[in-house]
Amino acid sequence: MHRQSDPQPADRQPRRAAAAAFIGTTIEWYDFYIYGLAAALVFGKVFFAKTLDPGIATLLSFVTLWAGFAARPIGGIIFGHLGDKIGRKTTLIITLIMMGLATMGIGLLPSYTQIGVWAPAGLVILRVLQGVAVGGEWGGAVLIASESVPKRKSILYSAFAQQGSPTGNLLATVVFFFLSVLPTPDFILWGWRIPFLLSAVLVIVGLVMRLRLEESDDMKRVLQQKKTVKLPLREVLRDHWGLVLLGAGTLPLIHVTYLKSNFALSWATKELGYSQGTFLGIIAIALVVQFLTQPLGALLVSRMDMRRAICLMVLPEFLLMPVMFFAIQSKVYWMALAGMCLATIPHSMFYGAIGGILARVFPTRIRYTGLSLAYQLCSLVVGGGTPVFAQWVLNATGSIVGVAISSALYAALSLACTLMLLNRTGFRADELSSAEQADAADLGLDQAGMPASAPQPIGKTVTA
Repeated sequence: MHRQSDPQPADRQPRRAAAAAFIGTTIEWYDFYIYGLAAALVFGKVFFAKTLDPGIATLLSFVTLWAGFAARPIGGIIFGHLGDKIGRKTTLIITLIMMGLATMGIGLLPSYTQIGVWAPAGLVILRVLQGVAVGGEWGGAVLIASESVPKRKSILYSAFAQQGSPTGNLLATVVFFFLSVLPTPDFILWGWRIPFLLSAVLVIVGLVMRLRLEESDDMKRVLQQKKTVKLPLREVLRDHWGLVLLGAGTLPLIHVTYLKSNFALSWATKELGYSQGTFLGIIAIALVVQFLTQPLGALLVSRMDMRRAICLMVLPEFLLMPVMFFAIQSKVYWMALAGMCLATIPHSMFYGAIGGILARVFPTRIRYTGLSLAYQLCSLVVGGGTPVFAQWVLNATGSIVGVAISSALYAALSLACTLMLLNRTGFRADELSSAEQADAADLGLDQAGMPASAPQPIGKTVTA
């Protein structure tokens, strides 16, 4: 006798996927961001010779930060391949474990005074492992959240994965804020290690969530119909390289967050006279603003022509980011706080939307690889280099003007590339993109992106 399976578990899958994406990316980004904060505050003193000029030591610590970004495309390629071959879930479990082990390793790493040049060498190696892990994390988290819902809701659900970034950043900032009450010698000696060691607890929580997760619906169909590609990277580079470049070009704007959380923190505390606790407090408040406003970007592009929505989000950034730097330079607390919070809103809303937009660009069978490659290519060129470049400009000119101008250029590039990408792939969230239309033909789906024959939920048994 046959009976219908209980639909409730299928109804829970999208919510469970969204929650797992959010918790997992929060932990991954917490691990990634605590490195940036430590690089701005203490790594120059702990892992490099004390005879170095402080500005040079800070610059070198930011170079080690960039090493993680340099490794992210490698992670995108490796885990993109695995995610497109064996599924999103298993890949995301591996990235979470790798990130946790690398982060705890940094917390246990001896200082320069203890092991000499092996200290910065070990730091770079562990940072590279962090980069490889996070390089495979972002694309998989976006897809596990967006591929298990009707296509018209995919951008909204992808925003759950995006929320992990401000949450992880806020968590990292709050931990360092409370540690700022320590006497400076204690903070340098052992206090900074605590956030890295706390990662062990967070990883266990995230691992439990991901082990309970199901594979995304889109990927289930690809696996069941044996539509996987032998070498996803080869197909991406052969047939979709233009979309990868355009996708990477959409993303410089999201990396201005490193101008706030890394470069501005170092600049404000070391040159402008802000106390460490005061400026960490400003960053924390701005991150709350990011958390609250970021989902509005996904909501906006889901309700209107995405090209218009992107313009409404990005254009204010041309003014607000430069204003933020001059507000910080005023050394007036409320002006610095207002400047930081206002500048946060445009690129936060953009970040909330862009993950879901990029997920619509590539067919399911190569989506993890294409999405990860675009994101991590920009991270390599722009993300890790942002605080390095900003510190170099400041060292060379003694002025913040060049840094302020560069932040506006980030916004200009992102706006131009996003508009070009939407014109090629589709600009209505309630309609299938060109890649999703190709999926519908290849996998036997209807124009809503669902199985044309309306079968039972994939993976559910019906035998009594």
